[in-house]
Amino acid sequence: MARTDSWENLVKGVINGDVRLMARLITVVENRQPGWQEAMKRLYPESGSATVIGITGSPGAGKSSLTASIALKLAEKNLKVGIIAVDPSSPFSGGAILGDRLRMQKLFTCEQIFIRSMATRGMLGGLCHAARDSARILDVFGKEIIIIETVGVGQDEVDIVKTADQVMVVCVPGQGDSVQAIKAGIMEIADLFVVNKADKPGADEVVADIQSMLELSVEADQSIPSVIKTSVVNNQGIDELVEQLLQARQKGFLSREKESLRIRAEMKTLLEEEIFRTVSRVWQDNEILEQLVMEIRERKNDPYSAVQAMMQVYKSDKN
Repeated sequence: MARTDSWENLVKGVINGDVRLMARLITVVENRQPGWQEAMKRLYPESGSATVIGITGSPGAGKSSLTASIALKLAEKNLKVGIIAVDPSSPFSGGAILGDRLRMQKLFTCEQIFIRSMATRGMLGGLCHAARDSARILDVFGKEIIIIETVGVGQDEVDIVKTADQVMVVCVPGQGDSVQAIKAGIMEIADLFVVNKADKPGADEVVADIQSMLELSVEADQSIPSVIKTSVVNNQGIDELVEQLLQARQKGFLSREKESLRIRAEMKTLLEEEIFRTVSRVWQDNEILEQLVMEIRERKNDPYSAVQAMMQVYKSDKN
């Protein structure tokens, strides 16, 4: 980075409300460029004011259009909104396909809304590591509500609960067995269910299915998440949805137990990332990776023994 783009200057820009420098810092953090960890260390004590809303659900559920409608309603209430749209990664470049941005073009002229697309980088949970850091940057920048729209990969779509204060699961009618589509882990993470595209036939049946499952799965002493029908086309249910999100926001911060679980999850994620990066550097410095790949391809070695051998090189290097 040039001197004008040092992490110190970028951090100062975020704190002072410079949108250009804030966007550059997100790029630095997303790409794990030099200085990203120092920048996040500096910003962490300043964070914690924003409410993070996670929007997840299966592909084709209309999450992007719904996100845009919610953001506009929040902006109308003079709230500053940040949107992180996690798009599928390109299998060739690793970058985001940016489909979500195409569906949010009507937001670009709203000064209160900032949109950032980023790639999943192959993360099965649908949420890249940098999305959490980017939400923290937007928080310090002054965004009051941050919406993270995940890529939507079905029942693996559970990483968002480690970052969001509220998790909204979006379902739609006409996608076969609606109960099958929302069961297991995805069912357990939701604070709110939204049946989108409610102008289509079958919406009432999906609502009934979800409510029946909730009555069976939620403990007696727990509150049952709401189920709201929405239609972006008809502007149905959007106001009710926004009011519910704002009411939940006013109730306060996370419980100490849930916050502790989130911190543990974040530390584990960062540790896994750091270990992988460190070990990969050792592999490259010793130039043994390609040799092992060739041996495995020729069936002279196996991946299990190869990984153990690589770890031994790492341990020897540390000793």
